[in-house]
Amino acid sequence: MLHGRWRTTSRAVLRVLVVWAVSTLTMLVLAAVLPDFRLQADQPGSGDSLTEIALTAALGAGAFGLLTALVWPLIVRALLLVPALVLGLLVFFLNGSLLLLALDLIPDGRGEAAPETAVVVAAVMSAVASATSTALAVRDDEAYRRRLYRLAARRRRRRGPQDRPGGSGLPAPGLVFLQLDGVGYEVLRHAAAIGLMPTVAGWLDHSHELTAWRTDWSSQTGASQLGLLHGSNFDVPAFRWYEKESGTVMVCNRPTSAAELQRRAAERTGHAGLLAPDGASRGNLFGGGAHQLALVLSVAARRGRANRSRAGYFAYFSDPANAVRTAVSFVAEVFREIGQSLRARWAGDGGPRVSRGGSYPFVRAFATVVERDVVVAAVIGDMLAGRTAVYADLVAYDEVAHHSGPRGRDTDRVLARLDRSLSLLARVAEHAPRDYGIVLLSDHGQSPGETFLGRYGLSLKDLVRAGCGLPVSRRAGRTRSGAEARAAVRAALHRPVEEEPEAVRDREERGSDPVVLASGNLGLVSFPDLPGRATREEIDRAHPALLATLANHPGIGFLLVDGTVLGPDGAEAALDEPGAAEALLAAYGPGAADAVRRTDTFPHAADIMVNSMYDPATGEVHAFEEQIGSHGGLGGEQTHPFLMWPTVLAPPPASLVGAEQVHGVLRGWLRTAPEDHRPEAPQGGTFPIVHALAPDEER
Repeated sequence: MLHGRWRTTSRAVLRVLVVWAVSTLTMLVLAAVLPDFRLQADQPGSGDSLTEIALTAALGAGAFGLLTALVWPLIVRALLLVPALVLGLLVFFLNGSLLLLALDLIPDGRGEAAPETAVVVAAVMSAVASATSTALAVRDDEAYRRRLYRLAARRRRRRGPQDRPGGSGLPAPGLVFLQLDGVGYEVLRHAAAIGLMPTVAGWLDHSHELTAWRTDWSSQTGASQLGLLHGSNFDVPAFRWYEKESGTVMVCNRPTSAAELQRRAAERTGHAGLLAPDGASRGNLFGGGAHQLALVLSVAARRGRANRSRAGYFAYFSDPANAVRTAVSFVAEVFREIGQSLRARWAGDGGPRVSRGGSYPFVRAFATVVERDVVVAAVIGDMLAGRTAVYADLVAYDEVAHHSGPRGRDTDRVLARLDRSLSLLARVAEHAPRDYGIVLLSDHGQSPGETFLGRYGLSLKDLVRAGCGLPVSRRAGRTRSGAEARAAVRAALHRPVEEEPEAVRDREERGSDPVVLASGNLGLVSFPDLPGRATREEIDRAHPALLATLANHPGIGFLLVDGTVLGPDGAEAALDEPGAAEALLAAYGPGAADAVRRTDTFPHAADIMVNSMYDPATGEVHAFEEQIGSHGGLGGEQTHPFLMWPTVLAPPPASLVGAEQVHGVLRGWLRTAPEDHRPEAPQGGTFPIVHALAPDEER
């Protein structure tokens, strides 16, 4: 026992000395390269020897390391009200300040740097120290495992003996739900089959089962995740919709709207959500009843300490090495997107394209780097803390697929990086204070296709105005993408919530003009001057040519108006007529008519619900937003997400329809997580339930 402890202590001391030596060497190199950074006395003829300069570098590196370890977490905690992304940038300047302080502690004033140079030196030294520590940890796997175990054991002692089944010394197993946003069933199967996602492939071979489930008509994160986490997505007809009684536009990724939707769902179901009481919600639109929240949009509108949603950012950036590593990756991702965008433009393959300039490279980098890193770090913390249930959303694929398409080299790289994150989480789960089952799922898929504007030269709004006999702008307007990552960026920056421009103009300038909103390939048309939900007769009386104009347009598949589905060439089917809607919507697949029927019961369904055309041969749709990979309506892979679960859990029903039914499956798993059914992992595989270490187990 004493020999083992001595060996552990000696290795830890050796790692500290190696990191210190590398940091000292880095400081010497930077002092030789940078003109405004010196490590010798500022006196004429001082003639410091190489030994003195090296000693000065060692003192400076040591002081900087100690300040970083002791002072940095306190600084971050004091900045809880600073916007998260601002903190990410502020990290560099604060780190530079710590370096200046470290240099001031060197005797005889031998260390000095210009402020801007100090920022560079501190960033480089933090990155080098982090890389060195990581390399040493990789080479000493046992030390890494012991460190994780000690942290898990410490957290376990804090929690006490509650929730531990008799005689086992371990709490009941927990579940980690990882949502791969926008990854469809077929996309996941293909990525696993070709080796793009080896972790997922290994699970499918040895420990997990996979099935598809069918979304509601509104195949988008707001409706699906509200149903998955809170058990009800009733009256969520789309990603954005107009509510006549208040004259406002509800948008699922707007913090105030998300909070209201969460309140309505809890009121309807009578329970707080899937994750109550001892759960954690990470990177989601909604809290799910969890007490532990990080990067949750429904609480992002709060100010001050009440906003626990940003806690994940500060926990992550409390280590300056994390900030440097993520910042470097962020910049690399920005340039990667610019390069991929230029390559796609120069290739000229004739495929659909949308604008990828402006702020998009930064939004993409936020989704694929910052949010991924912070969410994964938060989930690691949750598992080591032994939380009962964790639900996290990784949005990287969804954001890239909107602009690059659901399949291709750009999205393949994102899927490969997501798989590496899954592998990391599975390894960490082995050191958690309880066993964990890892459940993968998605909220929707994506369907490819040229945008409605790109294909026909006008937007849905233009077409509606033309059908109403209203002036149409000669300059086609683009409908901004409603991707979740944009809202997350705004929340992280504390930027004010943007109101939909269409609603503002309709309310303030045009009065009775229609409000036209887009949610992927689903469009919504509302008439503010017609109280309640307009009947077909009221619409025909006010705008005689509108319904025929929309229904007969080649880019539109069907309309829902007042309980009736309208198709091209005068086709129509009443929803209450048995089999009629099924025949008219047969091209959209089984269950399409039922999905439309359910939406027709929503109090806030639009006066006219518009679904784009769908080509079963190619799987293509036409988004009413600027997205060449879209979701939100019916047609193609967008309505077929996946559910992947450990085989030790009870299998779900053969046919899963709607997020509410999937919520019931997830709740059932949480209530009946197995305690004793623990098959051994095959060679090269993983455990269906990832096992924790027993309290007395040695590493």
